[in-house]
Amino acid sequence: MEQQVTLIATAAMGLEAIVGREVRELGYDAAIENGRVLFNAPLSAIPRCNLWLRTADRVKIHVGEFKVTSFDELFEATKQLPWEQYINEDGQFPVSGKSVKSKLFSVSDCQAIVKKAIVDRLRLKYGIASRMPETGALYKVEVALHKDIATLTIDTSGSGLHKRGYRVLQGEAPLKETMAAALLLLTNWTPNKTLIDPFCGSGTIPIEASLIGQNIAPGFNRNFASESWNMLPQDLWDKAFEEAEDLANYDQELNIIGSDINHKMIDASRENSQEAGLGDLIQWKQMQVKDLTIRKEGGYIVTNPPYGKRLSADKEVETIYRDFGAIMKHHPTWSVYVMTAYNQFEKAYGKKATKKRKLFNGFIRTDYYQYHGEK
Repeated sequence: MEQQVTLIATAAMGLEAIVGREVRELGYDAAIENGRVLFNAPLSAIPRCNLWLRTADRVKIHVGEFKVTSFDELFEATKQLPWEQYINEDGQFPVSGKSVKSKLFSVSDCQAIVKKAIVDRLRLKYGIASRMPETGALYKVEVALHKDIATLTIDTSGSGLHKRGYRVLQGEAPLKETMAAALLLLTNWTPNKTLIDPFCGSGTIPIEASLIGQNIAPGFNRNFASESWNMLPQDLWDKAFEEAEDLANYDQELNIIGSDINHKMIDASRENSQEAGLGDLIQWKQMQVKDLTIRKEGGYIVTNPPYGKRLSADKEVETIYRDFGAIMKHHPTWSVYVMTAYNQFEKAYGKKATKKRKLFNGFIRTDYYQYHGEK
């Protein structure tokens, strides 16, 4: 029987429920907590979750969790954990850390103690008399303390999961790929419906929509730290990639349009789309939002327009949003989803949202305004 592990899919604030839904759709029971989704799963879940989770930040192995109020307790509890089940004899295991509202507030001391405890455990288990070689695969360990509870994890992802590998060019304030996917998954858009992003920047939302529309695994074109781990046989990775290839629906027709006032951003979007392997699947157009032309009924707009923190004056923002609202007023069957930090959006747009959801774009607090189209 395949070894079971406890995994954590980390999530940006406000996205935990969406990450939990994705984990469940992959077939694993998930417990949703602040900033993370916790679940027990077989080893094969590590490659599958890294490949498929569109909105999670990382996938980590949950090695242990315990209460500590002294450095001695931290050392002994860490040493009791089965590190040899995860870290190979020659593995590299740097330790990072963080501490919030805990008696052990010195992060550097906590890191050093956890490192020493793991070294002592591995030297004993592997019969190593001298120092650990640490010349092999990378296992990034983290000790996170919150209200005196220490959580020890190993990162399986490497680079954050938002790094899909397709964004070769970007603007000044790029939207994370994971957030773009979340904005789309918070709608009821389906691939047979037109989707437009009239403020597309470097194209992240249209590209993520295309990956969702054709059921392409977001991690298909990148590497992961755990691919070189002995605990994960190569056949588990092979099966996960084969599954992703089999489930992709490259024949699904899409009508996705990205537009932006800046021609450089349209060039960047086109190049990023090519890098993602989407070819000419997305239509890219340079134009102002006031020139947006809509011909079909019942489409969707999902967008992260510029707002005050990225533009010099609120007046400019108001004009853009007013022009946008004036156009959409004539298309009541369209559903419109807008993420912005501009708190006067509804007034400028000219209509109160059907629903509003608080999200964090990085450290910027935003609202996701949702207007459901008439049927």
